[in-house]
Order: sequence, then C-alpha cells, then structure tokens
Amino acid sequence: MDRIVVDGMNVIGSRPTGWWRDRAAAALELFGRLQRLAAATGDDVTLVLDGRPQPDLPEGDHPGVRVLYARRSGPDAADERILDLLADEPEPSSIRVVTSDRALRRQAERLGAAVDGATALLARLDQLAG
Repeated sequence: MDRIVVDGMNVIGSRPTGWWRDRAAAALELFGRLQRLAAATGDDVTLVLDGRPQPDLPEGDHPGVRVLYARRSGPDAADERILDLLADEPEPSSIRVVTSDRALRRQAERLGAAVDGATALLARLDQLAG
C-alpha cells in the first residue's frame, strides 16, 4: 500500500482534455479515477485541489480518497498545502507526491518524500480503466 498525495490541478492540467472549460468537472473526474485506484490497490490517496471547496466534492474523507483544498488563493496555493502536509508528517518518506511541478518536486524531496510525475499516475489510471 502506498501513501499518495496528488497535486490535483497539476495532474489535471498535464493533458489538453479541455479541462479549462469546466474545472469542477475535471476535478470530479480525477477524484473518481483516484477512488478506483484506491479500491483496486488499497493505496491511501489524498487529492489536493486549488480553489474553493466544491459543493459536490467537499473537503474531507470520502470512500478511498481524502480531499483537501488550498488554504488560500493564488499561485502555488495547493503546493503550500502539500508541503504543510509533508512538514507535519512524522515519516514523510512514507509519502509519494504526484506532481510535474519542478519547484514542488524539489521541496517535497528535500522534506524526504518520493515524487512521481503526473504522466506516471495518469498511465496507471489509464491502465486501471483498461
């Protein structure tokens, strides 16, 4: 079982799927795919999103996935929430952060976390969808 923290908008934005037309729907789609991953693998998944909490996807624990939102608006807000999670974690080396953001990657690795790019997670999710 892996502990995975997903930089949600970074992963969503890594493919030109038209996500920018409906960010809320894109977040819900990624959330659903992460739920299927957690169900199939037993992974402990946390999804961190930018923006205000969505009414249909509130912050908190959901089946298979914990959802968190950035505490503020603006650039790197979700990154800050992810780094706070790592800093508060007694064993940050037990967490795998998923992001393609180079600055977040460097900071997460400095705190002891492993980091995978968005492409690796999306390939895994695609494989699950089969």
